[in-house]
Amino acid sequence: MEKTWRWFGPNDTITLPMLRQIGVEGIVTSLHHIPNGEVWTLEEVNKMKDFIEQHGLRWSVVESLPVSESIKYGGHDRDELIEKYKISLANLGKAGVKTICYNFMPVLDWARTDLDYPNPDGTTNLYFNRAEFAYFDINILKRHDAKKDYDEETLRRMREEVAPRMDKEGEKRLVENIIVKTQGFVNGNISENDLNPVEKFRSLLNLYEGIDAEKLRENMTYFLNAIMPVCEEYDINMCVHPDDPPMPILGLPRIVTCDSDIQAFLDAVPNPHNGLTFCAGSLSAGAHNDIVALAKKYADRTHFVHARICNVQPNGDFKESTHLDPRLIEVVRTFENLRPELPMRVDHAPLMLGDEKKGYNAGYSFHGRMLALGMVSGIMATVNSEK
Repeated sequence: MEKTWRWFGPNDTITLPMLRQIGVEGIVTSLHHIPNGEVWTLEEVNKMKDFIEQHGLRWSVVESLPVSESIKYGGHDRDELIEKYKISLANLGKAGVKTICYNFMPVLDWARTDLDYPNPDGTTNLYFNRAEFAYFDINILKRHDAKKDYDEETLRRMREEVAPRMDKEGEKRLVENIIVKTQGFVNGNISENDLNPVEKFRSLLNLYEGIDAEKLRENMTYFLNAIMPVCEEYDINMCVHPDDPPMPILGLPRIVTCDSDIQAFLDAVPNPHNGLTFCAGSLSAGAHNDIVALAKKYADRTHFVHARICNVQPNGDFKESTHLDPRLIEVVRTFENLRPELPMRVDHAPLMLGDEKKGYNAGYSFHGRMLALGMVSGIMATVNSEK
């Protein structure tokens, strides 16, 4: 597979010359300076593409061309926003950038409660503590009837383990980790400049009142059917990112969480340009998913691979794991054998070797991802030596 790297543009402290030195071949990026819902002009697309190519690399994948919330919940302006999206797609196609990763997750892109969970070796990882998340939902967000969404064991842990140690600073940390730091750098709905992120977040949740999984699927199908003619004209592959975590959260529906969900959206729009970003990490955060089996089943409709993995504990907590996890080795083996032309990027690596002091985006350190890329490169080389 093509070794790619998520890069956050010219202001990223990790530079393109650095990436060439560690074996990166393609760049995964976005036009982060263009507001969500606005057109990506051909001029802006070519400007980014030329900048990347001047450094001996290629713009392999757009991650992401954001889908506006109004498209997801079916707002009055969704058709206007879809038309703008189609123009942006066409401009990307004209420039020769033809793999587009996106998500259809309402409001929240991805969720973790701890961005610096300590490992025995001194590194830290991203972590999702289900009881802490319940505390945020019930006691900070104060969502109506939130308790109904959690099992009794999670509520017990929240009462007995989380609540006694929670103070104002702890609550502030949860707010930052769940709805600010994991969202603001990816054209998210909340930024660090928002004075009252919790109140803004509540207003976003309200937009989805009455929107269940069935309705969200209808809206996703509407969107995909609308853009497929542009994808066909310019040979663009759309690849949806699985929900992270792969389960309903905060009363919001999630529709790319498991085998049946994936099959449903592929069947709803059977065009081969409608495909999947196979994120082994997101899918493995649900104990219900056999990610090796899913990789084999959906290899032919996968357009992009995220190489990472999660370990799920019996209580529902999960954390990022080593890129040498046997399940991830088999996922890489599957795609290296069946779809070696695909772009692949390593993802959500540990903080290590001083990277914790450099202000990198959560999950996107330099040394941790460099180590992960070395590990995955070794897996790929081993697989190819066996052919």
